[in-house]
Amino acid sequence: MKLKYAAPMLALSLAIGTAYAEGTVTVTIGSAAPMSGPQASFGQDNTNGVRMAIKDLNAENIVIGGKKVVWKIDAQDDQADPKQATTVAQKFVDEKVNGVVGHLNSGCTFPASRIYNNAGIPEVTPSSTDPKIAQQGFKTFFRIIANDNALGAGLATYAKSKLHAKTVAVIDDRTAYGQGVADVFAKTAQKDGLKVLDREYTNDKATDFSAILTKIKSVNPDVIFYGGMYSQAGPLVRQMRQLGIKATLMGGDGICAPDLAKLAGGAVAGTICAEGGSPLSQMPGGEAWKKRYDAEFGAQAFQLYSPYSYDGTMVLAHAMMKANSVDPAKYLPFVSKVDYNGVTKKDIHFTKNGELVDATITISEFDKDGKKNVLTVQ
Repeated sequence: MKLKYAAPMLALSLAIGTAYAEGTVTVTIGSAAPMSGPQASFGQDNTNGVRMAIKDLNAENIVIGGKKVVWKIDAQDDQADPKQATTVAQKFVDEKVNGVVGHLNSGCTFPASRIYNNAGIPEVTPSSTDPKIAQQGFKTFFRIIANDNALGAGLATYAKSKLHAKTVAVIDDRTAYGQGVADVFAKTAQKDGLKVLDREYTNDKATDFSAILTKIKSVNPDVIFYGGMYSQAGPLVRQMRQLGIKATLMGGDGICAPDLAKLAGGAVAGTICAEGGSPLSQMPGGEAWKKRYDAEFGAQAFQLYSPYSYDGTMVLAHAMMKANSVDPAKYLPFVSKVDYNGVTKKDIHFTKNGELVDATITISEFDKDGKKNVLTVQ
């Protein structure tokens, strides 16, 4: 894939986020994700995807507005905390970055998106799936993955049609992501004729689920849905099996990480999850890209979202090239219609609300060895 574009020799106006040297212009992409704490594996993976894109862009000697572009990453730890996310967002605004890839968590992206919108800085999230973020109507927001409406509904329909489940219990961690995907699952399950026997709540720091699971065991559901992240789903499913609960655990993309198996051990077998995109084997550039990723960061570093953060970075870069400007105000109109052929998907472009056009979801199941096997792609 050749990224070099021939651009007319135009003098760039002084643009946001640029530092000039003779014949060059520096473009900084902000990367925001939890780099510490329980979700650090996800956050590091996200950041690795941005780093790979920055490296590839610099190798292409791209010229925009008559100047060679030097691409840089500003990686910040938002700690999966909405308050810290707003601090990071304001830091990016103050430093006048050219664009942002992030945040990972919906609860972080929601408040941060307003800050980026007010500053006019384009933001592409590779992982935040709460539909309400796009419904704010911000012109600067873009999502390069399917949202919770697709994930929650897809899992509920699968539980009904393929698992032949009749009853479910639902747990969520009360975050914007966890509650949102759980609400969609519960609503769709009821619509499909499944009976929701219990609805329980926890938080995104919990590790002991004995009280919740004891209540759920008494109603004996066929399926337990967890709206939250792998860091809680791991001990949750382990404790389910210790209590003799045989129900299938299901969850959205937040639990669809290899680290789930590390936390759950053999108890992970049979756990079903959905992620907002195609499996690597079916992505246009997935397998070749993964080989490069493993060589750069090691096979154990890969989790889930790095191909999307890579493509998110490339979408911003290609919009700048189409606009022949690195100024966010000038290249923003080109983001939605960039039509970039990426690693994750061909012809990437967005709706007027920033949602990915023709998004797909993949439903997978973990086996006893912790390997994730694809069940269906929708």
